[in-house]
Amino acid sequence: MVDLPLHVVWSGRRSFDVDALRPRMGLYRTVLAEGQQQDVIDFLNRDLLIAQWPVLRTLISRLVREVWEERFPELTTVRTATAA
Repeated sequence: MVDLPLHVVWSGRRSFDVDALRPRMGLYRTVLAEGQQQDVIDFLNRDLLIAQWPVLRTLISRLVREVWEERFPELTTVRTATAA
């Protein structure tokens, strides 16, 4: 279980079971959209982020998606490889 701090989630669900896919996707979506740099470091796993990106990218806003894909080109590469 991961409990996000109030500065990331100020209302609603704050605890996420990262062993289960759907709650983990919710955690990643929340941290990507609302987290600060240290939250990304503390709560996200690089390999899981890359593996989940093809689906996760559809659950976040266009702006967040574009910022992450621009900053981390390997996310776009994974998406392209998955679609092929």
